[in-house]
Amino acid sequence: MAKTEAELREDIVEIGRLCWTKGWVASNDGNISVRLDPERILCTPTGISKGRMRPDDLIIVNPQGQKIDGIRERTSEINMHLAVYRLRPDIQAVVHCHPPVGTGFAAAGRSLNQAILPEVIVALGCVPLAAYGLPGTEELLKPMLPLIPHYDAILLGNHGVTCYGTDVWKAYYLMETVEHSSRITLVAELLGGPKLLPREEVDKLFDARGRYGIASRNAAAPGCPVVAEEAAPSGERFYVTREELIALVDEALKARMG
Repeated sequence: MAKTEAELREDIVEIGRLCWTKGWVASNDGNISVRLDPERILCTPTGISKGRMRPDDLIIVNPQGQKIDGIRERTSEINMHLAVYRLRPDIQAVVHCHPPVGTGFAAAGRSLNQAILPEVIVALGCVPLAAYGLPGTEELLKPMLPLIPHYDAILLGNHGVTCYGTDVWKAYYLMETVEHSSRITLVAELLGGPKLLPREEVDKLFDARGRYGIASRNAAAPGCPVVAEEAAPSGERFYVTREELIALVDEALKARMG
């Protein structure tokens, strides 16, 4: 049963408090949104701690990002949420935070693209890195646009992590998975480097997604390698280049627009 707007406001407030308690946001960092219907998006405002929000602090914007209801002002990063909703009709919620270890990988220029944990491979495949863009501007969006259609979580260079899902709790849980995976990857590297799962095991995990009820856009390795390229037999490439991916996205958008 679909939740009411009041229930969704409570969900956003609770998730904001969880993100703040876990140390994924500081001060007024982060933002959360939910698509109420095709013309209304419920979102956190600017200038407020995510740990101290109340339901009536949230605002509603239209698909162009203009505020249509609420007493507070919109966040400058609302365009990131709007881009996800435009490119992913299946998505109903977006969560953006700065979890320390995941953001550390983003600041180091590292994507989470190693086949280490079965649960992460099933849920996310790999988490790509979008190059840095000035927060709150179109420059932030440009590196994300080729990735949004193919992934459910993205590391933002020198910035943070954005996750999205079919409801706001699923988006939040993906954020938990990204940060948990980041911490384990970091520990494995400190202990001499992770032992990667072989390609055949990765394929088995992707094949098992249906049994786990996982519906993900991330195929075997779209956009970045799931296992190291040198492990591929006969030089076979298990990923597409950035240029190829941009061309695929452009083609898909042209087809959608008729």
